[in-house]
Formats: sequence, C-alpha cells, structure tokens
Amino acid sequence: MRRALLTTLLITAALVMPTNAAADPPDFAQNPGNAEPDATLLSDTVLDQSALYFVSYDGIVNNNSFQQDAIRTYAGYQYAAWYTDSRNAVVGRKPLHGNGGWQTVTLPHKLSVDDSHNVISIGISPADGRLHVAMDTHNSRIHYVRSTEGLVSRPAAHPWTSEMFGEVRRTLGDERLGAMTYPRFIATPQGKLQFSYRTGGSGNGVNELAEYADGSWGKLGGWTSATGAWTAPNGEVSNTRNMYLHGLTYDDNGRLHATFTWREGDRSVLCDPGGLTNHDTGYVYSDDQGRTWHNGAGETVGVTDRDPVAVDSPGIVADPLGPNHGLMNQESQAVDSTDTPHAVISYVPGRFTQCVTDYSEQRTDHGRTFHLVRGDDGDWTKREVPVPPNSTQRTQLVFDQDDNAYLVMPKGRIVAASAASDWTDWTVVFDRPDMNAFGEVNVDTFRLAADGVLSVLYQEASTGTTPSPVHVADFRLG
Repeated sequence: MRRALLTTLLITAALVMPTNAAADPPDFAQNPGNAEPDATLLSDTVLDQSALYFVSYDGIVNNNSFQQDAIRTYAGYQYAAWYTDSRNAVVGRKPLHGNGGWQTVTLPHKLSVDDSHNVISIGISPADGRLHVAMDTHNSRIHYVRSTEGLVSRPAAHPWTSEMFGEVRRTLGDERLGAMTYPRFIATPQGKLQFSYRTGGSGNGVNELAEYADGSWGKLGGWTSATGAWTAPNGEVSNTRNMYLHGLTYDDNGRLHATFTWREGDRSVLCDPGGLTNHDTGYVYSDDQGRTWHNGAGETVGVTDRDPVAVDSPGIVADPLGPNHGLMNQESQAVDSTDTPHAVISYVPGRFTQCVTDYSEQRTDHGRTFHLVRGDDGDWTKREVPVPPNSTQRTQLVFDQDDNAYLVMPKGRIVAASAASDWTDWTVVFDRPDMNAFGEVNVDTFRLAADGVLSVLYQEASTGTTPSPVHVADFRLG
C-alpha cells in the first residue's frame, strides 16, 4: 500500500505543480522489514466538541468501515468530514506543517434520517484539484457536492469558506444513479478519481462504478451480479445476493484489488434466523481500472456493464466459510509494498459454535479477527489474530514503510505484526481505554504513505442522542 499511495502522491505532485482454522503458512518472498512494529501517540486533537451521535445498525454515522474516505491527506493538507450536532455536514482541513489548526466549513445539507449507513465520503480529483463529497444515502438518491477547481491542489491560495463549494445535488454531476448505498471514492495511480456504489438492497444488490474525467462523471456500469442459484450447507437455495466489499485498493502497478463476502437474500440458508447470511471471502482484480475482472489465476470472470462477477464465477473464493458463523461484511483490506493483497475478516470460529443464533451477542463474546494474505502461488493463508476484538465492530488494516501490519481494532486499540515474521507475531502496541472511542474508526492511509504518521478519526462513545467529540489521533508507526 505504501508504494501504491506514494505513486499516487508523486503523480499528484506533478499535476499540481505547473474455513474455521488457519492454514499452514507458505513461503513468501517478502520485504524482511527493518524495524519492529510500534505505535507512538503524537497528538490527539478535538475537531468538533459536539458532533452528532446516535447508534443504529450497531454503528454511528461518523465512523464506519466502508467510508472511503472520511479522512485523507493531499498536497500538504489533511481533510476530514463529519456531521455536527445540528445535523449539518461539516468538512474540515488543516496544514500538516506549521501552526495552522483545523478550519471548518458547514455545508448546506442536514442528515435526513438517523441511519448510520448515511455516512460522508470524500474524494479528490487530481486533474482539477476539486474536493468531492458524497453523503446521506442508504437505498436512496445521493447528496453530492464538489468544490471549485484548485481548492485542494492550491490550498494556500483559496479561503476555506462555503463559497468554495457548489450546490448540493441529488445526482453525481449529471449522472442519475438512482437509489444507492456505500459511496466510495478511489484514487487511481494514473491520477483519476473513481466512484464505487451499490444499487439495490442488502441481499439483492449490484456494485457499480463511475469515473471522473474532463470535469464530469460518467458511468462504467455494474460489475457484480445479484442473481444466480447458491446452495447452502443445509440444502436451501438462495437466488439473490449482493457482494459486500472489504475495499477497493490500487497497487503501484495499477492493479485494482477487491476482497469481499457475499450476503444471500434468502435467510432460509441459515441454521438459525439470528445469524448473518454472509459467506466466503472472495478475491478478484482488474488491470484496466475496473473494466475487466480476473480471479487469482488470471482468468477473466467479469466484464463491467456486460458480464458481471457472480457467486458461481470460477476461482474467486479465497477462504471458504459457510453462512452460520456471523462473518462480518465490509471489514478491511490493504496492499503492501510488494503489491501483495491482504484482508482482515472477523467471525465466530467453529470451536465456539457451528450455528450462530445471535450474531451481535456471539460476535461480541466469541468473535475473532483473522488476517488473510495472498501468496506468490495464488493461495491465501489465514491466521487468527490472538487479540479478540470483543465487539461487533470492524477493524482497519494499514502497513508501515517496512510492511509491518497494523490492525486498528474497535475502540482504537492497535495490534501489530512484523513482516519479518510473515505477520505471525501479533501484539498490542497501543491501548488507551480512556480515549472512550466508539467501536469503528477511520484511518488516513494517504498521510501514512506521505510521512509515516497514522491519523485515526474517532468519536467518543455517548448515550442516546447526546452529542460527543470527534477527534483525530496521530501516531508515529515503526
């Protein structure tokens, strides 16, 4: 990931200046790592003393794993987005160097419903230096706004005011996406900006892509299928589903990696209605920026807007797991400096139960986190992380400059493993309960690539609908 992001930053600079058990590990040709992993807290800054707070779907709207991104760095400035207690969307920025603090702009949009899916995601188009904001959507039309040209490519030359942003629209530029969920912006190594979203609903939805070029958005189309027969271990057949992404990540050679799980639409596939219909961890990649998709063996398994990736596409299962273990969707993935994809998943292992009957309670009590890495031979190795998350919430994965892996777990606890050990020596490197962080957090992978500092955006836990502070904690890794 470090090299991939560094490549993006260098291109940007040029544009700006005129199963239930882990398998045995295979041999890897890895960067051996030059330092033991560590995390040192540098600062903890309050962005908003009174941010919007409510819990729905076990989450809060200002911190969800599928935000890509809620915080990110570009051209020497850091940007973040959240909802304040007035329900208005807020976008903040600060220079990484010097004494300047956070500046905020309140956008002319208020969150429409108390739904933690309706997050804010921000993206940057390097070609024209605009900041893009997508927000407040769950099976509904998008709310979208973009800044004036050059606002983020020449930040010192532009005031941080509401006049720098256009009107909030219900379309992505001129593109009508219809009802959609999970907006993600993805920066390509070629300096483009892409947009990922789901149409349809949970258990019956399609992942789609759009691309920004020459100042306007255009649809690429759907690349996953919602249909096809899938037979569960109990013999029941489900005919609809959706693919839940753990992420979309470009490596430094321009390959787009996607790990995912499937969620079935027919709950009869479960041993008990209290479980989750998520099953299997899958993997595909694209070498033409999301137009054509391949399995790990290099075989074409999907063409966007024509022949989508489906549940029965050959060779796409990286780790098989049935639907009765409370497998979480939309956790995390990353690519290390050798362009090797990694994923983090969590579920209730079979040693605790073969039939989850209450996924929230049993994931909290017995859920475990697993690290998956793809070997040179195309096979995936899965290892259990010996630090339980003790939460229904998801974990974020990042790498330092030596390819040591860091898991930012629920409530801001950081667990790390060295590349030298093939990521087997997991240990807690930061744990401060008095941060009072609620569940999931967001991370700034772009800043980590730029200067080795990991910024973690988190919100303090509260009760009911009592507002609470939003923070950014900065860590030196390695």
